[in-house]
Amino acid sequence: MRQIVIGGFGGPEKMALRQGPDPEPGEAQVLIAVRFSGVNFADIVMRMGVYPGGPRPPFVPGFEIAGQVEKAGPGAQRKAGERVLAMLPSGGYADRVVVADSQAVPLPHGMSLEEAAALPVNYLTAWEMIMRVAHLRKGERILIHTAGGGVGVAATQIARSLGAEILGTASSSKHEFLRSQGVDHAIDYHTSDFETQVHRITRASGDPGVDVVLDPLGGRATRKNYRLLRTGGRLIVFGFSRAVTGERRSLAALPELAAMPRFHPLGMMRANTTVSGFHLGRINNPERLREDLVALFDLYARGAIRPVVGRVFPLEEAAQAHRFIQQRANIGKVLLDCAGP
Repeated sequence: MRQIVIGGFGGPEKMALRQGPDPEPGEAQVLIAVRFSGVNFADIVMRMGVYPGGPRPPFVPGFEIAGQVEKAGPGAQRKAGERVLAMLPSGGYADRVVVADSQAVPLPHGMSLEEAAALPVNYLTAWEMIMRVAHLRKGERILIHTAGGGVGVAATQIARSLGAEILGTASSSKHEFLRSQGVDHAIDYHTSDFETQVHRITRASGDPGVDVVLDPLGGRATRKNYRLLRTGGRLIVFGFSRAVTGERRSLAALPELAAMPRFHPLGMMRANTTVSGFHLGRINNPERLREDLVALFDLYARGAIRPVVGRVFPLEEAAQAHRFIQQRANIGKVLLDCAGP
């Protein structure tokens, strides 16, 4: 078995390829030969040592995989040769992974292994925020930050399927792609203040602002996002990327942390607004997530969503994959190809 181990908190250089014996599936477990493993921003924050409740080194990162069942343990329902995806608490940066049989989800017809590895974390995060938390409706207006990233693309496609008006922030080099995905108004947050631009874009409607904001930024940006909500608006905070300013932990993040707003219930009552936090890893309800996957598979079958894979790195280049994401170079999902040489 080949796997990537994070030996200590710090930069990408803390990641190393390790060889070991193949794991064996136990009762109601399956061994999956992993073809692709998803790379997420949470993996980077975990490597840096600033992920709340994250593991201590040494550990193998990786929350999602796609591949084929290689061996089934006693009592398992899945069979050798089945193409499956699985979500894990960690351990996905590997070419062999053992999971509970119930965690191995067969792929829908026509879905590639690349698409399967790109779907679970990003699309479940977007679906939960949009459908279960925000209850976005047709004709409402949503602001999606980092719309060219994995969660941003997923959220754009889901919001488009609902008939929402979509505003998305990204660097100008990604704007053509955003429009192809359904973003109605692309905003370059590098060259202009997104709050000013959202007001400019929405002022013509007579009701400036937005109904829903998906906020992975944190810090001062969260304060701006809240000010953009119109009556009945919903702000969902699901990250703090403004705290990650380099490859390692840094005191430079402290001003952004200090700038995080504090929301008072009376003020929220007067404005009729909602602020929610979201963390996919804190949903301890497998049946709920399976229901969400079924809904996403249905959208896939109807052509409403299509996971976008921006770049695939070999497993041994996991450190480069982390750097690629931290440079905000990716459009869509970044994967690791775990098949080996």
